[in-house]
Amino acid sequence: MIQTLAFYLFATLVVASGAITILARNPVHSVLWLIVAFFNGAGLMVLVGAEFIAMLLVIVYVGAVAVLFLFVVMMLDIDFAELRSGFVKNFPLGFALALVLLTELILGVGAYRAGAMKLGTPDGTAATGLGTSNIEAIGALLYSRYLFLFEASGIILLVAMIGAIVLTHRERKDSRGQNISQQVRRRPQDATRNMSPGVGQGVEL
Repeated sequence: MIQTLAFYLFATLVVASGAITILARNPVHSVLWLIVAFFNGAGLMVLVGAEFIAMLLVIVYVGAVAVLFLFVVMMLDIDFAELRSGFVKNFPLGFALALVLLTELILGVGAYRAGAMKLGTPDGTAATGLGTSNIEAIGALLYSRYLFLFEASGIILLVAMIGAIVLTHRERKDSRGQNISQQVRRRPQDATRNMSPGVGQGVEL
């Protein structure tokens, strides 16, 4: 009984927060409602026993992607009048893309009802033992059968991160070089100075 109530609660909140994400006029509010949708989606994944996917939703999407969107939207100076004018100007293109996506969905549903594709019979080598959780099963596969692919993906992400840092790094010619050892050796009494200015005199910099 409690599983059914939890399912309807999470499903209702996911649908409602997703709709508000699209309909909200403020981009910051849209991102916040998107985070609510992710959290409730993680709750649905826990209900079906996919705790690893639920953890990915919270850590990756909420903790990284959605928070990044939130900071970017808050830091940008968004002109809402320009956004509305751009929406009206690009409405025909968006409507055409929506029709294409709707056609693909209809074709996909028709193909699904026609019958599932036969991709082969499982040999049972990837089957997990009784009592093994999803996280343990995924970890066993990643660090045994797919170890080299897992390491290769990590190296690719590392190279991409280093490349982004190198491409965006700019040296400033007008700034002084930083002497870390000199900063560490500096005493507090050399770095600060107590002033006692008179009333209305101010402080000389």
